[in-house]
Amino acid sequence: MKIYTRTGDEGKTGLIDGSRVSKDNLRVAAYGDVDELNAVLGVVKAHSQDKFLSDLIHQIQRDLLALGAQLADPKAKIGTRKAKAAFPEAQVKKLERAIDQRDVVLPPLTAFILPGGSPLGSFLHLARTVCRRAERTVISLSHEQKVEPVFTVYLNRLSDLLFVLARHANQTSGAPEDRW
Repeated sequence: MKIYTRTGDEGKTGLIDGSRVSKDNLRVAAYGDVDELNAVLGVVKAHSQDKFLSDLIHQIQRDLLALGAQLADPKAKIGTRKAKAAFPEAQVKKLERAIDQRDVVLPPLTAFILPGGSPLGSFLHLARTVCRRAERTVISLSHEQKVEPVFTVYLNRLSDLLFVLARHANQTSGAPEDRW
């Protein structure tokens, strides 16, 4: 199988149902933003020495591939045909447990903090902002087409988790939080 197919040379791409749409279609933008988030999380994982964090990021990356597959399927059938593409609401609860696990050891927030700190904390802050963009794009798509509500809930909770993980990474490394 060749990497290049030439089928996208005219600015069109194929969706899972076989339909072809413009590469600037909102559905394509939504799963593209989710894919970008997944790539940034790969950078996070590559810079992590924390097994808990690496394992958590690995599971989130799998979730994001499933989410992207669902977004690439306008007929919403991939989740029922392929178990790994299913996206149950239980994934949100897993994120909430991870937030609670790390947040309990952090000092309470008393001000906004500037993104940065350690390299790992900075990458997590970057992932958080990409996650927020993906969330906004999925919400925009939901105004035009049916999108499962769990997708935006998941992305919202994931951005919260990434914020907590950034704070935790900075605390663990001894990097101070720069308050605004």
